[in-house]
Amino acid sequence: MKRILIPCLTILVAVACSRDLSLPRGKASAQMDKAFSEYLQAVQDADMGIHSIMVLQHGKVLEEKWMGEGHPDSAHVMFSVSKTFTSTAVGFAIEEGLLHLDDKMVDFFPDLVPDNASDTLRRVTVRHLLTMNCGHAKEPSRSMRDSTDWIRKFLEWPVEFEPGTCFCYNSVGTYMLSAIVQKVTGQKIVDYLEPRLWKPLGIEKPLWQESPEGINCGGWGLFLKTEDMAKMGQCLLDGGRYAGRQVIPATWVEQMSSYQVPSCAAGRNQAETEALGLDPAQSDWLQGYGYQMWRCRHNAFRADGAWGQYIIVIPEADAVVVTTAHARDMQQEINQIWTHLLPALQQ
Repeated sequence: MKRILIPCLTILVAVACSRDLSLPRGKASAQMDKAFSEYLQAVQDADMGIHSIMVLQHGKVLEEKWMGEGHPDSAHVMFSVSKTFTSTAVGFAIEEGLLHLDDKMVDFFPDLVPDNASDTLRRVTVRHLLTMNCGHAKEPSRSMRDSTDWIRKFLEWPVEFEPGTCFCYNSVGTYMLSAIVQKVTGQKIVDYLEPRLWKPLGIEKPLWQESPEGINCGGWGLFLKTEDMAKMGQCLLDGGRYAGRQVIPATWVEQMSSYQVPSCAAGRNQAETEALGLDPAQSDWLQGYGYQMWRCRHNAFRADGAWGQYIIVIPEADAVVVTTAHARDMQQEINQIWTHLLPALQQ
């Protein structure tokens, strides 16, 4: 399998490098120009801290704008948008037969499993990590701050619930996915993705922060340009295809973007979310979760990062909306997109 794979990847990279992989620009309708102007005024009036926005429809960029700290040639911190790219690496490893959804997490790190490991810990699978259902009541990120051994710390964290029964947003769980992919491929995921994703999309290999163990953080730490994000969004919208080629396996795009489990507000567990009294009809965090991607209202889905980094894919409008920001109210940021841009995209 590997003897076949490596030449194929080499051919794909060579072809990709010889083609123009930039996103084509299109002409926006008068309705879209008006809607975009109203959106820009609304986010300015609300002092939302938007750094950039790009709107695509039918495969073409219709509107784009950089503000404040944003610049078209500067990579922006992605925060948890990074998770979607980690999930993509997992998908490639599964496609290549190196990994399976039901593989047990502890089997990848036998020397680091605590002697008194619980049965619940031993039942955590790759699928549970992907869906934020590994059984934790709280994610263990704070325990990592002074540690140089993140994998061991994660394995020592109490698994209080049966895996698969409790959604709890867990960035360190995504780190474990990065560690697993590195274990089975022998490469950091930023390197593993270079011939499989970065080059086919025409993205210069990005910076991705690492742990003290030399593993890409997975759940955070990736830096991308706005157009890089938009390329990924367009690829996901098109079922993993980009510039006429299948880049991400179509079955994986379908799985990662589909409703897999009920979701809770980011950074909170079920009980804390219920205490907030959020109305699912008004919240884009209560629409379900896929494999490191959130479902949205309007039958959309998104990659989502702290302070308002978004790749929002809207299949029913054949559209993608991408933002970078330092926004205090992330729900309000999405609301402005639904209020001002979505109606124009639906016309």
